Amino acid sequence: MLSQETSMEVQILAKQGLGIKEIVRRTGLARNTVRKYVRQPDSRPQYAARAAKPTKLSPFEDYICSRLQDALPDWIPAAVLYREIRMQGYTGGERLVRQYVCQFKPAAKEEPIIRFETEAGRQMQVDWAVFRRGRNRLSAFVAVLGYRRMSFVRFVQDEQFKTLIDCHEAAFDYFGGVPRQVLYDNMKSVVLARDAYGQSQHRFHPGLWNFAKHHGFIPKLCAPYRPQTKGKVERFIHYLRHSFYVPYSSMLKPAGLQVDAPGANEAVRRWLLETANCREHRGLRARPVDRWQAEQEQLQRLQPPWGQPKPSVPAYCGSSPHIRLDRLPLHHDLSVYDAYLTESL
Repeated sequence: MLSQETSMEVQILAKQGLGIKEIVRRTGLARNTVRKYVRQPDSRPQYAARAAKPTKLSPFEDYICSRLQDALPDWIPAAVLYREIRMQGYTGGERLVRQYVCQFKPAAKEEPIIRFETEAGRQMQVDWAVFRRGRNRLSAFVAVLGYRRMSFVRFVQDEQFKTLIDCHEAAFDYFGGVPRQVLYDNMKSVVLARDAYGQSQHRFHPGLWNFAKHHGFIPKLCAPYRPQTKGKVERFIHYLRHSFYVPYSSMLKPAGLQVDAPGANEAVRRWLLETANCREHRGLRARPVDRWQAEQEQLQRLQPPWGQPKPSVPAYCGSSPHIRLDRLPLHHDLSVYDAYLTESL
């Protein structure tokens, strides 16, 4: 039985117009399995949580973690830890120790960045930019389309799930369509557990999956400890902070004013229109606004806002084409009853 994430991915690919054969090629699933979940879009896979199977290393994991913690910022090699726990009665192999400790190993020296370009309409990268913490929090939802680098910003006062969804809707409306994929960082309102069902099979927020299915995009996570995998939005946040926020806040500071979300959103809309999306992008050597029509044509069609019913086809009654059954009231206006009472008196 498929996990909820896999079944949702199959249904989203089908909504994007892909045939069963192409979905099989992309997901590696059996043809009959794909056909089953395409024909039953409202099916909800049921599966029980499996208890972690203890290993020979399990009794020594706490000791290994404490040794690694005590050694920070230095690192204890797996071979040393293996020798230590062998003296305590460990009977397993060294490979099991290496596999366990590698998850705690600090990130290696940064490798040269190889830019990864996506075709038009494929990917949108999303992240939060935090400008002020505490009770008077100020964050910005930032979305960047991967092909032409068109960008969208909305300042908010929290990073809750509802706020995240509202910002997505505003971004889709701003771009005039929906990309086929949205790339996230490890947002708490997006992912509940990484690799919960295996390598790169994450447990996303259930509401996000329903939202993604409604609009027809697939949510993806960037690699952990590798911010350059979503480098487009990371670089734009740096640009936003130093080219917009710092100059804007410094203008308010002499008057004793503080940046708030409504004022920042009004100013950032002008900045996006007149500066950010009209500047010459150094990586592209072109302006994001140029050839924008070509990107829009590759985006998926906008859907009604999530949670609102789609417009229904009106049903007509009799010979009058203006009477809609779905809007036919089951009662009269109060004035009708008042008229009956007046006549009876």
